Amino acid sequence: METTQHDSRYSWARLAISLGLSVVGSIGMWAVIVVLPAMQADFGISRAAATLPYTVCMAGFALGNLMLGRAVDRWGITPVLAVASAAQALGFILATMTNSLAIVSALHILLGLGAAASFGPLIADVSQWFLRRRGIAVAIAASGNYLAGTVWPTPIAWVMADYDWQGAYLVLGVLILIVVVPGAFLLRRQIDAASSEHATAAAATKAASIRLSPRTLQILLAIAGIGCCTAMSMPQVHIVALCIDRGFGAEAGAEMLSLMLAGGVASRLVFGALADRLGGLLVLAIGGTLQMLALSLFLYQGDMAALYLIALIFGLSQGGIVPAYAIIVREYMPPAQAGRRVGIVIGATIIGMAFGGWVTGWIYDLTGNYQAAIWNGIAFNLVNIVIALGILMRVRGGTANAQTA
Repeated sequence: METTQHDSRYSWARLAISLGLSVVGSIGMWAVIVVLPAMQADFGISRAAATLPYTVCMAGFALGNLMLGRAVDRWGITPVLAVASAAQALGFILATMTNSLAIVSALHILLGLGAAASFGPLIADVSQWFLRRRGIAVAIAASGNYLAGTVWPTPIAWVMADYDWQGAYLVLGVLILIVVVPGAFLLRRQIDAASSEHATAAAATKAASIRLSPRTLQILLAIAGIGCCTAMSMPQVHIVALCIDRGFGAEAGAEMLSLMLAGGVASRLVFGALADRLGGLLVLAIGGTLQMLALSLFLYQGDMAALYLIALIFGLSQGGIVPAYAIIVREYMPPAQAGRRVGIVIGATIIGMAFGGWVTGWIYDLTGNYQAAIWNGIAFNLVNIVIALGILMRVRGGTANAQTA
């Protein structure tokens, strides 16, 4: 049997380092959600306008996944992660120095670009070091993003209680500078040519079994990603605001966001392990269906305990969806294109998150509540499910969705 660097002891050690860096490097994506109500009050603006910094952040996140993935293919993860994280820290710090909503919103593109390096590009890098256990490895790497959302909202809310959102942003900027930027240099080593050639041959075998061109498959995955994440963004972006509207308070909303994302971490790990057995396509279809069912539960107007439970159920249902896209790309496409291909698909999911966050606020302003916005999310989620099932039906013999070693 050919010996490669895949699934080695170093692979798992590198994964642990990547996870730690992702937990800190992904702060920008979640901090803006927690401070949304405070910014709305500070600037005296509507709910839709208050989501503009988040939308800009997510646009930067999508752009970062698209651009930085290509850079990782060319130069490796270390310079990309270090530079992007420094930009994120700068965005946090500069946002505390202005009273202009337009400037604050514009600076959130740096938060998105920086956080992007800790997601799609880092996932693509991790995927290079695994073959047999790629599903669970990708899921663990992707969990850093959700762990950040689990760990940081409550401490951010604590800092905001004394120093408002500006104080919280300053603390986060400094934290990224002292942890992620130097930590990126722990990932300088790159996988050897023999291991890359072995992974390329495995991907070619898988690609031959599916009746779609790589370009067509990637386009379909991108559309599916927009659909699922437009739906996903409704609870994730607006849970704090939803809690305030229902009289439960911002702190309860931050706790629910943490609970939701903790459930998402568990979901990512379970679905990652399943992907090693069932393949990414089937996991995508299962996850999309479960997310749609869980999203419908937010239509229920219950007490605070019920909303805590619904938030947890939603997290447990949807956490494995986004990693499934990266797994599918790595199953059917060559490793030399991993950064670019994963970046495009992950970037599409972030476009869905950005659009979904904004359109939910827009629908809220039109209707005065979140009911219609939830139904909008359900409709977009159906697009994801239809595409996932359609691709599965085209897999020759119904077996190409099984992971091969």
